[in-house]
Amino acid sequence: MEELYYEIAPTRIVRPGVDVFTYASTEKLEIGQVVTVEVGKRSVIGVVMRAVDKPAFATKPIQSIVTSLPLPSSLLSLAQWLSDYYQTPLATVFQTVLPRGIDKKRRESKRVAKPSAERERTTFLLNSDQQSAVTTILKNPGKTTLLQGVTGSGKTEVYKEVARQTMAQGKSAILLVPEIGLTSQLVAEFVHEFPDVLLTHSKMTEAERHKVWLAALQSDSPRLVIGPRSALFMPVPRLGAIMIDEAHEPSYKQEQSPRYSALRTASVLGKLTDSPVVLGSATPSLADRYIAEHGKHPIVRMQAPARKTASKPTVHLIDMTKRDNFKRHRFLSDTLLSSIEKTLAGEKQTLIFHNRRGSAASTLCENCGWTAQCPHCFVPLTLHADRFQLSCHICGFHQKVPTNCPVCQSADIIHKGIGTKLVESELRKIFPKARIARFDSDNKQDETVAEQYDALYRGDIDIAIGTQVVAKGLDLPHLRTVGVVQADSGLALPDFAASERAFQLLSQVVGRVGRDEHATDVVIQSYQPSHPAVQLGITQNYEQFYKEALAWRQKGGFPPFTYLLKLTTIYKSEAAAVRSARQLAQTLRRELHPDVTLLGPTPAFYERQGDTYRWQLTLKSPRREHLIAALQHVPPTHWQSELDPTSLL
Repeated sequence: MEELYYEIAPTRIVRPGVDVFTYASTEKLEIGQVVTVEVGKRSVIGVVMRAVDKPAFATKPIQSIVTSLPLPSSLLSLAQWLSDYYQTPLATVFQTVLPRGIDKKRRESKRVAKPSAERERTTFLLNSDQQSAVTTILKNPGKTTLLQGVTGSGKTEVYKEVARQTMAQGKSAILLVPEIGLTSQLVAEFVHEFPDVLLTHSKMTEAERHKVWLAALQSDSPRLVIGPRSALFMPVPRLGAIMIDEAHEPSYKQEQSPRYSALRTASVLGKLTDSPVVLGSATPSLADRYIAEHGKHPIVRMQAPARKTASKPTVHLIDMTKRDNFKRHRFLSDTLLSSIEKTLAGEKQTLIFHNRRGSAASTLCENCGWTAQCPHCFVPLTLHADRFQLSCHICGFHQKVPTNCPVCQSADIIHKGIGTKLVESELRKIFPKARIARFDSDNKQDETVAEQYDALYRGDIDIAIGTQVVAKGLDLPHLRTVGVVQADSGLALPDFAASERAFQLLSQVVGRVGRDEHATDVVIQSYQPSHPAVQLGITQNYEQFYKEALAWRQKGGFPPFTYLLKLTTIYKSEAAAVRSARQLAQTLRRELHPDVTLLGPTPAFYERQGDTYRWQLTLKSPRREHLIAALQHVPPTHWQSELDPTSLL
């Protein structure tokens, strides 16, 4: 039988700088099929990229065919773009695009999906703002539309109508959500209308995710996919629309290689498939709004709440420097406690937001000043009082709380700072009869927002306490009070995006209420009540914040006015890290294009992580290709690079 030859992209880096290798096959293969090939003495997953003529050198045979159906051509083009744009080996890209265990045979699943809370449903008619948004989105195939709708303006109904019309045309749709915690809510919203939703997320097992991926690949009818950023790579047939909810969220940027932005990647996939792309947010990132304005992309504004009877919340801004506001408790203001009492008396719900988990941020000796630090990362250990242990939130190291100081032997060990576990324990003391639940990354599997969402929606939880996961996207009909323990906690971070994140979080928290006719309270506690991010966040004044923050970014030479490249060197010793950073800085200063600004070398924000030292260089340029050129001078070992970082921390 005549042999055919194909270039295969393995999912393992074989030789730096080479992405594809030629293999022989006795069967005719389609471009995009997944196969296994021999690399050295190992069997590796690979993707058929193109057919080629017989080469002059000897070739190995393709071992086996994993998928009889090929990946969509748009997904192959997207993988190549990711590799080029983020300067990442194609093998690493395919490790992200393909599900794990793709070559394993799976048994039939016997798990029964847990039903979501029943909703009261009436026939829903889109209002004029929503109808206008749907029309604009659908008449711009291949383009990215910024859907800027205030919290409660009904963006979910717009997504539904876009999905409905797309699927009626025989095309599939993808809806991205930033947090697994929000997926339950969106599924509950969508599932009654789209019973065949494909749901994918990181809490599923490898086998479950593989089965969902296969269902997408093998489907001969249009499908709706809901999931986090990885859902973008689901091989659905005839993709026709991509919608990104809460598009400002940092979780849409992958922190491991390939360090891609799901928003930028979605825009490229939209062009490849001629699909409209929607970036939905009440608080779009400064860069996205700027790009939309200056790139002449459609911007759709929905300025009014979807419910005409919606009543704005009463907002109380509490100055934490004035102790008269805290007569009843040291960090829960009298105003907040009174509002919780009134809400409990009315058998309604309270949401308390604090962006720091654990019980206390630092443990120290009152006698000599010793502080409990992680021996690997040199950062203060966080107290978790429920487990009575100290934990490092960087590397996971933990130890028992010492009964006396290891330096002076004093028993005067104290714990400073406020975390969600401390907020929870204090509220349990003050309101012993209330049903209280805490939501943060310390939750067990059955305690997450996703698992407890139905109880939250029904009002079975009186007081919900949590970090960012409770601040965004949740629409709870029984919610009457929202409290923010410390609104300015992230403002002191040495990062160009610190005030933007603080503004977005506050705007999103305030937006959890004021969605219907009920009177609601928002109590914001802050040490910096006059800071613009706090003032504009609590009034949800995006336009003013955008104007002021953009002027500051332009003056400082930060995105969207420049591109960034973050280079980090990692060594076991501090001296080696410093030496490496200085050497590269010296080389780059000689070789860089004149329009590239080099900052550093400086210690990384977390200088020590897991027994390693990290030093950093930051490069800024108005032209991204000049940063890519700089990457040619970065040593292949001991260095990590990130183009377009959303943060310099």
